[in-house]
Amino acid sequence: MSVEKIEALVVGAGQAGVAMSEHLTRHGVPHLVLEKGRIAERWRSCRWDSLVANGPAWHDRFPGLEFPGDPEAFVGKDQVADYFAAYAETFHAPIRCGVSVTEVVRKPGGGFHVETSQGPVEAQYVIAATGAFQVPLIPPLVPETAGITQIHSNSYRNPGQLPPGAVLVVGAGSSGAQIAQELMEAGRKVYLSVGPHDRPPRRYRGRDFVWWLGVLNMWDADAPKGADHTTIAVSGAHGGQTVDFRTLAARGMVLVGRTESYADGKMTFAADLARNIERGDANLLALLDEADAWVTRNGIDLPEDPEARRIGPAPDCMTNPLSSLDLAEAGVTTILWATGFSNDYGWLKVDALDTAGKPRHQRGVSSEPGIYFLGLPYQSRRGSSFIWGVWHDAKFVADHIAKQRSYLAYRGPGDTAAATAAE
Repeated sequence: MSVEKIEALVVGAGQAGVAMSEHLTRHGVPHLVLEKGRIAERWRSCRWDSLVANGPAWHDRFPGLEFPGDPEAFVGKDQVADYFAAYAETFHAPIRCGVSVTEVVRKPGGGFHVETSQGPVEAQYVIAATGAFQVPLIPPLVPETAGITQIHSNSYRNPGQLPPGAVLVVGAGSSGAQIAQELMEAGRKVYLSVGPHDRPPRRYRGRDFVWWLGVLNMWDADAPKGADHTTIAVSGAHGGQTVDFRTLAARGMVLVGRTESYADGKMTFAADLARNIERGDANLLALLDEADAWVTRNGIDLPEDPEARRIGPAPDCMTNPLSSLDLAEAGVTTILWATGFSNDYGWLKVDALDTAGKPRHQRGVSSEPGIYFLGLPYQSRRGSSFIWGVWHDAKFVADHIAKQRSYLAYRGPGDTAAATAAE
């Protein structure tokens, strides 16, 4: 079988892969992008039906193309996927869909040999742009024999998909909070397991929270010590609303603490619900304080917003929290796990991963020369997982590749024609 040769190979054509292709194109680097599905496939087929972007259209985009319509709108998932496909067209991105990458190994003499579902490829540089949402994580707590439906948020589409009955949603970040609210509004009894989280205001003093994180330089923050991910409860649903767990409880949702264990049909919860809710409230108020200080310091005329500081009364489920829940007795027929994702770089057979299988890198530049990563949480900053953030990270990676190319292209005064030809 013939071997296709290309200078740079990008694996994945989601937001990371499209951004990478744009910057490689600008540097004149011959490259190919391989995608096992369609462009932005995860936006199309691994999200629930009503999902919208967590930031307004003016913010959650690449610099070179605006979303059509209202810039303050929260764009639906299919529109986001179409946006990336349209963006790729603007610079004729060399994307090949329907191709899986099964193995990358280093070639003797330099470069990489890549096995794909459509034959081998050789490349000098390989960029793993498969992103942060690869393998859904479901804690091994409840056995499959428990007689209850278990589904990850990655596979959830709408309330009608689930069997009749109450639902326990585990995880109260953006996905868990939004899905729990949707289920409650569809008439389901919902129990929501709430762990530690940040809870920013959707808007404050006439500005969206993404704007505040920008002017306060919080998008450029490093990862919290000892963590590579921060759970953020924020939502663009219903035109964008602040996630307020106290309000959800007042409307009938039952909040419980962090899920700890399962035995004999009962789920057990940590005694941390009040602490988690109060710390989330404190996070919100701290951001409002920083915003007010910034307004005063810069003399900006923005309207006062005292309502944003209103913290409602603690609901009964918070003051008298459940320590356990008999699922059958409570009528719970489904556990929906909004518990995040893990990486899967099993196809990357090079010295670029640590003992846990996580990338070893600095801002996407791997410990294995010629291998790069893109789309990782906190790859360079807090904003790295967001659409605009991955674009800037892609620029850094492409600039690094261009720099390496320039060094390799150097010919010293003593280089012979034979030595140049050998290279």
